[in-house]
Amino acid sequence: MSRVVILPLIVACALFMEHMDATVIATSLPSLARDLGEDPISLKLALTAYVVGLGVFIPVCGWVADRFGSRTVFSSAIVIFMIGSLLCAASSSLPAFVAARFLQGIGGAMMVPVGRIIIFRAVDKSDLIRAISYLTIPALMGPVIGPPLGGFITTYFHWRWIFLVNIPISLVGLYLAHRFIDNTRLPTSDPLDVKGFLLSAVGGSAFMLGMALMGSGLVAFWKAGLLLLVGVIALLGYWQHARVHPKPLIDFRFLRIPTFSVSVLGGSLFRIALGAVPFLLPLMLQEGLKFSPFVSGLITCVSAFTAIFMKGLGTRILKRFGFRRVLIWNALLAGLGVAAYGFFSAQTPLIWLVLVVALGGFFPSLQFTSLNTMVYADIEDHDAGRATSFASVVQQLSLGMGVTVAGMALHASMYVRGHHQLAQNDFLPAFLVIGLCSAASMLVSRRLPADAGHQLTRN
Repeated sequence: MSRVVILPLIVACALFMEHMDATVIATSLPSLARDLGEDPISLKLALTAYVVGLGVFIPVCGWVADRFGSRTVFSSAIVIFMIGSLLCAASSSLPAFVAARFLQGIGGAMMVPVGRIIIFRAVDKSDLIRAISYLTIPALMGPVIGPPLGGFITTYFHWRWIFLVNIPISLVGLYLAHRFIDNTRLPTSDPLDVKGFLLSAVGGSAFMLGMALMGSGLVAFWKAGLLLLVGVIALLGYWQHARVHPKPLIDFRFLRIPTFSVSVLGGSLFRIALGAVPFLLPLMLQEGLKFSPFVSGLITCVSAFTAIFMKGLGTRILKRFGFRRVLIWNALLAGLGVAAYGFFSAQTPLIWLVLVVALGGFFPSLQFTSLNTMVYADIEDHDAGRATSFASVVQQLSLGMGVTVAGMALHASMYVRGHHQLAQNDFLPAFLVIGLCSAASMLVSRRLPADAGHQLTRN
């Protein structure tokens, strides 16, 4: 089998494991929370911890791969992810589970980006499109297989098996990596920005966890506030550091480029909205509408089919209407679609549930295609690596912030209504809030010139 096929498939194993793990756990949160003796909303910490691990370590993965060898780092990342999976399966308390998810995030942060680096360096440019097409298969199939698989395992077996299925996949990935991947190193001309890494790591993780703990009842309010304050101070410190460092880890100067700025900042508002859906929708279907985890997973995965269907239309839509008009109006349609989830009730016919969830996959998929394409419209080739790190970190933290915002909206609704148990009517305010976040990204996209990204849609 040629390297054009085998290398992408090896990386695809890791990518599939990461995507499936993220969607599987969302379907199983209510059952997992009951086993750990926690409120289901508190499990948002586990989702947040994972994306914090990703966001903190993604910026350094390229430097580490150059320094220690791509195969060494890729294999180490698989081992870290596998150990994190084992610890998740063995967890008997929320703090232990959150720590294990953070460890998984560290593995995921190095696993997939380094895998992409391996492909780019080993495959001829003439074969790159073919190689990447193999790599995108698991990214599309993970959200399809994950929710029903997680629901099936949770309903008929036990949620711990969700993490144990990662072990054989990891072992196969390790064998194939040592069999087919060269341990290439590149001379690192630039030293690692250690100060920038520490400030951004402490700032990002403290801020995200402080937000997630705020109002959760898991710790005293002042402790969550103190953690949030530490995060803000560290992030301000990083901002000052980045202004004077010649090549900072996360370079804010890219925000001067309009297409990049809108893709990252406007995209952040949109990702906050869509990052909340995998947390909120299965929770509402199970806790509010009393569906089993398996049925909940089947309904949830419908959106993945329409998202895949949209991929074939995205280029034609962008060529017809342009990036600016698509980003503005599609954000509104996606926001309305997400908000509509909040109106589900026990009397809603199943067919309507499925149709609305299906539409909820179409519009976000078009928005992600537009944002992820336009972000590189005006980036020079020599800046692609640092621009990718910046965009990836913001994307991951935005998705994690979506879970936090959704959890806070649920807690606020419960407080206002004066009850301590999650009820179906608590979900409408939460879905309205995240729908507004999606629609608010329109205000940022309006800053784009009418011909923004036109070079990407020319025939």
